[in-house]
Amino acid sequence: MSQSEPKPEVRYVSTSEVSAALGVSVTTVKRWVDDGILPAHKTAGGHRKLLYSDVVRLARDGPLPQADLTRLESPRPRRTPRPADELVERLTSALRTGDQLQIRSVLLGAYHAGLPIDQLADTVLAPAMARIGHEWEAGRIDVLHEHRGTQLVAATLYELKAIVDRQAERERPIAVGGAIEQDQYLLPSLLAQTALLDQGWNAVNLGPNTPFHSFRKAVEEYGPKLMWISVSYLPDVEKFEKEYREFYREAERQGVAVAIGGHALPRDVRARIPYTAHGDGLGHLVAFARTLHVRPKPPKRGRPARVQSI
Repeated sequence: MSQSEPKPEVRYVSTSEVSAALGVSVTTVKRWVDDGILPAHKTAGGHRKLLYSDVVRLARDGPLPQADLTRLESPRPRRTPRPADELVERLTSALRTGDQLQIRSVLLGAYHAGLPIDQLADTVLAPAMARIGHEWEAGRIDVLHEHRGTQLVAATLYELKAIVDRQAERERPIAVGGAIEQDQYLLPSLLAQTALLDQGWNAVNLGPNTPFHSFRKAVEEYGPKLMWISVSYLPDVEKFEKEYREFYREAERQGVAVAIGGHALPRDVRARIPYTAHGDGLGHLVAFARTLHVRPKPPKRGRPARVQSI
């Protein structure tokens, strides 16, 4: 990031503000901090300050029906996720012109406003990239514009991945995945990795153009609970089916769930191959991953079970 680029907004809120927004006592919020459920920073005066994005995450993932995050916006103007259509328009325009700051603003801004990564991918990023692809096919833009946009999106996703990594739990199940051999698409597996990280997985992305013998090797080396296979380009169906079946037999023998998806995987091919789960979007992968790994529940609301006397 150059020095001239503005940094993403980092907002801190107090324990009392969080207490009012989530409908719990200040004591409960402090206990969550002590238990590591809500990361906190202490000021020079010893006061706890919490990241707004961490509070949004807890409210989004936890059973907190009384949560009212608008309380954290006062006295600032209320900030809510923009409608997906507007975000698609802004992102498409930024991709055409190579506006890195605008790309970061759309993607990071939507995430920090509470839009889950899988929804961000399926409802904003995928439609915008599809529009850019259609414009290239129609000759309205050059392939350089499509490639440039992909790289700028990837750079922002790596930045988002770093944000998610900092918030990760210590004990996480392993997921490994990537795109098949000759599939050079970078973004699908990078998005899958980032979304799974956000769901509490230790996700390892093998990247594009990964042969099936490497997927089998990954099963041996990592011992994952989940493997994802991305298919955005499929030049040789017969070779794919043969090698995929060999990989799947090994994964099944090791007790590894296999999720497969991608816009280049024909329905008839899918009907002939085994898998644990299939998805047409990142939301399907995330939903399946939740069935394999239930994240630690947020703490019970109310007064701590034991109060130590001073």
